[in-house]
Amino acid sequence: MALRPWSPIPIHECGEPLLPLPGHLWRLEPHPYRDLGAPYGPNGDPFRLRQGVLERLLQAQQALQAAVPGLRLAIFDAWRPLAVQRFMVRHALEHECGQQGVDPDQPSPERDRIEAEVGRFWAPPSDDPATPPPHSTGAAVDLTLADDAGIPCPMGGAIDAIGAVSEPQFHRVAAQADPDGEAALWHRNRQLLALSMASAGFVQHPNEWWHFSWGDQLWAWRSGSPSARYGRVGEVESS
Repeated sequence: MALRPWSPIPIHECGEPLLPLPGHLWRLEPHPYRDLGAPYGPNGDPFRLRQGVLERLLQAQQALQAAVPGLRLAIFDAWRPLAVQRFMVRHALEHECGQQGVDPDQPSPERDRIEAEVGRFWAPPSDDPATPPPHSTGAAVDLTLADDAGIPCPMGGAIDAIGAVSEPQFHRVAAQADPDGEAALWHRNRQLLALSMASAGFVQHPNEWWHFSWGDQLWAWRSGSPSARYGRVGEVESS
């Protein structure tokens, strides 16, 4: 999997701790990657973020609820150790290959094509501290919208879906063609999530409607910052 356009951006680690999400931020549980057997380790709570990121996430929640009082943010995933990133990249590759009848362990043009498509959504599990996967920094969060009961809103595509349907603007044309149709609802929900997060300074992954970050290399690339604030953080640093 190729490096990202933000990979050359330098990281000036600020040393902020990982903190657990407060109880009034809704978590989508059971956590999907834990259910798959991803190797989090004994203290590997995925629902943690850097202090500055968490503060902005709370600001985004306030902005959302000011705009639509009946909605809340629903957190799907946050901090992800490198071992989990490696596990999930392999899982995604095996799943997509299985769907298309391709052997993930046998070199072929079909396998290369699938690996490239998976690589649009799953960052390489790089061991190089200069190129950390975004979630390993504690600066990235995957999330959606939910109602007061915690039921996720329809977004027109599942989190982690591989394909164009996951791009933030995928439903825009259909929404314009039929403002009263389902696609219009999906597009409005995606826009509402994006605007709420942007109001707190987050940037969105170009291929994923659910992925937002602040302070990592992706954020620096999209915001024009000369450097990132957060590098990879592991169990030793976060314990």
